[in-house]
Amino acid sequence: MAVPKSKITRMKRGFRRSAHALKAETYVEDKESGELRRPHHIDLKSGMYRGRQILEPKDSV
Repeated sequence: MAVPKSKITRMKRGFRRSAHALKAETYVEDKESGELRRPHHIDLKSGMYRGRQILEPKDSV
């Protein structure tokens, strides 16, 4: 069983846990449709990615 050689201080523990904080997701406005989408993701409504048609567009119901 792993046993720490010395006590981890509150400061060191805090440094390690500082990366655990949740960050808000980033969205960008699509140039073609003006819809919000995640960066580097396909626009599901139009099916476009980087100016190319990747998927069939979703039907508007």
